[in-house]
Amino acid sequence: MIQSTIIVAYAIYVLGMVMEGAFGYVLLITLLLALTALTLGILLSSFANNELQMMQFIPIIVIPQVFFSGLFNLETISDWLSWIGYITPLYYAAEALRNVMVRGYGWDAIYLNLAFLVGFSLLFISINVVSLRKYRKI
Repeated sequence: MIQSTIIVAYAIYVLGMVMEGAFGYVLLITLLLALTALTLGILLSSFANNELQMMQFIPIIVIPQVFFSGLFNLETISDWLSWIGYITPLYYAAEALRNVMVRGYGWDAIYLNLAFLVGFSLLFISINVVSLRKYRKI
């Protein structure tokens, strides 16, 4: 959380990134994204038997999120592939950050995206608890 705060503050105030909305919203989005990434990482590590298997999850899980997050124009992607963006946490974080930082919107425009991030975190935690029960008694 401290690292996320430092990165956001540095990017906005030192590097001069465009910032139309409130810093608090950007910080909230970044912290929820960090929580979601942490829970996803813990979930993936519970299925990996060693470090090499964990590294093999990166091209399968992490890299597609970048392409389908909205960083690239999703309207140019085939219709049969465009649905992938909506099932990735990074899509909702990018949309919320775009709404706050570029468009200057407030809570009304981002609360649904934040709810999806919290939902992804809870889903990943729940799956992790279920998957760890077969290894340990919880």
